[in-house]
Amino acid sequence: MTVNDFIRLRQKDWERLEYLIKRHHSPRRLTAAEIRELGTLYRAVTSDLAQARRDYPQQTVSVFLNQLLTQVHSVIYKEDTSNFRDLLRYFTHTIPQTFRATGIFTLAAFLMFFVPALIAFIVAYQNPDVATPLGLDHIRDTLANHRIWTDIPIEERPYTSAFIMGNNIRVALLAFGGGALFGVFSIYLLTFNGVHLGAVFGLAAHYGFGQELLDFVFAHGVIELSIIFMAGGAGLRIGWGLISPGIRSRRDALVIAARQAVPIAVLAIPALIVAGAIEGFLSPTSQPFTLKVLVGLVTGMLMYSYLLLAGRGSQNATQAV
Repeated sequence: MTVNDFIRLRQKDWERLEYLIKRHHSPRRLTAAEIRELGTLYRAVTSDLAQARRDYPQQTVSVFLNQLLTQVHSVIYKEDTSNFRDLLRYFTHTIPQTFRATGIFTLAAFLMFFVPALIAFIVAYQNPDVATPLGLDHIRDTLANHRIWTDIPIEERPYTSAFIMGNNIRVALLAFGGGALFGVFSIYLLTFNGVHLGAVFGLAAHYGFGQELLDFVFAHGVIELSIIFMAGGAGLRIGWGLISPGIRSRRDALVIAARQAVPIAVLAIPALIVAGAIEGFLSPTSQPFTLKVLVGLVTGMLMYSYLLLAGRGSQNATQAV
């Protein structure tokens, strides 16, 4: 069969499928009969694409069919945010289910951060001169002069809080978006930030300020670091989709990976706003360390309870691919 014979034989089904998605734009607007027809046509055109890639790989028909199926897929699975129930379900089901389905990537991101941080802590604690190649001379000099930079004047705390929120959101989004470079930039950000945080703690411990720095970090650090791990894990999910697309094209694999990663980016913004507010208004105060530990543990427990327990029992859980 020539490519022209193939097109003439299957073209009516392609045009019918294209008509259904362009006319209705959403499965909600289809009748029951049209939904069944849409499913049948979608499966048939998927088979057509496989045949076209096998028999006519150099012909434009393969590109056309791939684009058509991508359009159908986006119409079937897109979220209707105009519906409040759907929006609520997105937060009560989609986000926590996505977190659980992609947990292996979050764990990988944690290890890519924690292992370099631990090594940097040990090295900096034993040899503070490592601050020079890491660009941390100013921090080492401040600590060596028996001072610490965590005291934020009361009048500056609102501005500092806003700056911290913006900076943390930027880092999280960069770790997430870095997945588009096959995950390399996400790995770099996780490792870079792990090394620097570990080195700063090592320097603080070397000069006797370890407790003071922990006192500053604990209240907001549980949420803040968790979100960095999740955002980095989302970036790794995107990168893995590009590296190992399986039977899909890299474009289709990227679309699916991004759909699984985006809910984590959506969660990151409100969570980091909370962490930034704590960091700006509680962390630099002279409140008891016990209170700061309590705030860190409670906020972390609430967040992980939501992520691990919400949306269980639903049949539409997001699955990692």
